[in-house]
Amino acid sequence: MTITSSGHPHRLLLVSEQSAANLYLQRLIKSMDLSLTLATGIAASETLVQQERFDLVLLRPGPVGLEPWIHLLQLLQQQPQPVPVLACCDPLQARSADQVPPAVMPRIMEAQPSPTELQNQIARLLHPTAMTGIRVTGAAPADELVQLHQFVREHSRDIIYQLNAAGEIVYINNRVESLLNIRPEELIGKHFGALMSEETKRQFPHVFNERRSLQRAGQTNEIHLRKRLQLNQDGSDTTLSIPFEIIAAGTYQYDSQGSRFTGTLGMARDITDRRQAESLMRFQAYHDLLTGLPNRSLFRDRLSLAISHCKRNGSKVAVMFVDLDRFKLINDSIGHNVGDQLIQAVARRISATLREGDTLSRFGGDEFTLLLPNLRTQEDAVIIARKILSELQQPFYIEEHELFVSGSIGIALYPDHGQALDTLIQRADIAMYHTKAHGKNNLHFFNERMDAAYTDRLHLEHDLRQCLVGRQLFLEYQPIYNLETRQVYALEAFLRWRHPQRGTLLPEQFLPVAEETGLIVDIGGWVVNQVCADLQDWANPVLRIAVNFSPRQVAHGDFENLLMSAAKAHNVSPHQLELEITEDLLMQDQAQLTAKLRRLNRLGFSIAVDDFGTGFSSLGCLHQLPLNTIKLHESFLRQISNQQRSGDACIVKAVHAMATSLNLNLVAEGVETPQQRDYLSQLGCTTMQGSLFQKPLTSDQARHILVAPMLSD
Repeated sequence: MTITSSGHPHRLLLVSEQSAANLYLQRLIKSMDLSLTLATGIAASETLVQQERFDLVLLRPGPVGLEPWIHLLQLLQQQPQPVPVLACCDPLQARSADQVPPAVMPRIMEAQPSPTELQNQIARLLHPTAMTGIRVTGAAPADELVQLHQFVREHSRDIIYQLNAAGEIVYINNRVESLLNIRPEELIGKHFGALMSEETKRQFPHVFNERRSLQRAGQTNEIHLRKRLQLNQDGSDTTLSIPFEIIAAGTYQYDSQGSRFTGTLGMARDITDRRQAESLMRFQAYHDLLTGLPNRSLFRDRLSLAISHCKRNGSKVAVMFVDLDRFKLINDSIGHNVGDQLIQAVARRISATLREGDTLSRFGGDEFTLLLPNLRTQEDAVIIARKILSELQQPFYIEEHELFVSGSIGIALYPDHGQALDTLIQRADIAMYHTKAHGKNNLHFFNERMDAAYTDRLHLEHDLRQCLVGRQLFLEYQPIYNLETRQVYALEAFLRWRHPQRGTLLPEQFLPVAEETGLIVDIGGWVVNQVCADLQDWANPVLRIAVNFSPRQVAHGDFENLLMSAAKAHNVSPHQLELEITEDLLMQDQAQLTAKLRRLNRLGFSIAVDDFGTGFSSLGCLHQLPLNTIKLHESFLRQISNQQRSGDACIVKAVHAMATSLNLNLVAEGVETPQQRDYLSQLGCTTMQGSLFQKPLTSDQARHILVAPMLSD
């Protein structure tokens, strides 16, 4: 870019305290069609101004700033035609110009301006209106460039600063106050290290203090700066270390001798949000977000380290699986929000039982894993497992719900049950499933026999998913007799599975797997529809059939619609269906359960509690529920003799008394002997079922026995 003039050349006076300071500016001005005069020192400059006429004065003040040049500036303004002045100085020198009268204040620009910026400024000052006689090619107006630079400096979201050769701050924008709570004027003249944290100073003792070579003129670093939290009475600061990304470049002055390092230009960007996001990503990669516990990946890493440590010191490591019993029921019936809070509460309780150095992990759902290193004996793991079981048995109070869960625990020890990481995890899982299959709320160590049972379970689960498609399920019915009328009171439906290889399987052989996998919902839907289809086929409007439902089925959101749809599809009255639920269900959210059962009861369905006495229900809740029947579990009848002195007989008597006081029908299940029948009859229990009367029958057989008299002794 060039500046040319028509007519006489414009005369420019370049003045400074030292001639060496003029070399850079001289080199830039050579490309312009200007008449250049040089002057060194204040006295020589004033003499030239009084003797000759200049169109523009380019001033390069020294370290002191503009104050020594005030008289020269006044002389230039007193000329018949005031002479414009352009001062090239550092921001610190410009800030020292408070004593300069506004009337003679020159236009300020950078000490080492770019060629384009200098040419634009000269053009603007020589021709402030139309710039007649001067042609500027390929540049934006100088004022706009200055405004742009000023706008960027003052409105940048980053700290912009300039250091001198000693690393001292000569300029810093206002962003430093909002980011670090320090006013810019407090920092002028101070070394950049005043902003750095003590840790960063130790790590980078010479940062911004070295003389950079051209190869290192620019750099990007991450350092920590100090944010002032408060200014103490003794003048010290209470600060917080904040991460910043520093983008810095050295500034150089060029002369006939080469380049000279003059300072640093830099930008500091607060990267707190970025670091927090990166930290969160790292946390999410190795932790469960709901509980904050280690996830599978971190658990495996820690287990690998624990195994390596045990190989050296000869200790044992326990891998423990904890699965919550009845959690799916709570999650389905009350909602996922309460379920999530319950998982968090369980995590806190289990954590409280552990030793320092143990690891609790969440593998997903309601399943937790524990790593117990540095064990000496198997009993050490048993102690911790029993503490966990004891804690889980205490009620949980979440959003006004009183919730009960228990735990099934499986344990595998290194090196007793395996030496490979994956082997230990798998065998602890197998032991946990063994616990669930044998009563839950307990613990078991892995043994080789479990391996075969686990494999068998996997095969059973696979086959179970095909049973509905293959039409392998069927129903049998057992009559419930009324001794007073000597006729059938109702039927109870029993589910059977005609397995292609294993033969006929009873519910206890496959329903626990169906419950765990969630297949119970689809299977339950098939049972209801088949019962209604049989009722429609038999065309007996006074017959009632009892159908068993698991807690998970009842808790399902579509349970009510399932019942009504099946009854409507087969033209069956709801009064012909009795819904048998287990005591475990009564331990869950009473408000929701009561509301659901009352709706069903109003529609005509009768409600029975099956296997009463074997669960954990509170007797106090029975009178609040819309119940019609209590079914006494067969285990209480086995020890009843003619003398009726057993403890079971006392329980039977108590249950009968309670049912009578609550005006509930009592049905005794599993009646096998005349003594049992007679004892129940003496108590006043007149409805019974069991092999004494009739074993379960197929659907075709059941239709012919519906109105038959009770069998004789």
